[in-house]
Amino acid sequence: MERKMSKAEFIANVADAGDMSNAEAKRVVELVFGEIEKGLKKSKKEGKYTIGTFGTFTITKRAARKGRNPRTGEEIKIKASKSLRFRPASNLKEAAGCK
Repeated sequence: MERKMSKAEFIANVADAGDMSNAEAKRVVELVFGEIEKGLKKSKKEGKYTIGTFGTFTITKRAARKGRNPRTGEEIKIKASKSLRFRPASNLKEAAGCK
């Protein structure tokens, strides 16, 4: 079963763990997310952004290709695209029971 957490829940958990107010926790979370975003923007050319014991974000490229419309069977062109992938560090994998 998938576990979803809202940003508000995440902030509340950080506040509890850090023994701080929700406002302080929100500021911390916003700063961390902002730094990740800045790092991703700076690393567009390299296509890779690593954060110590957290993990690595990589930008993958998919070439343009042909596909089929499932309803009509008609052949269609699918544009080239990019996607963001995340590979967690080994300590996170262990925490999730993946190692």
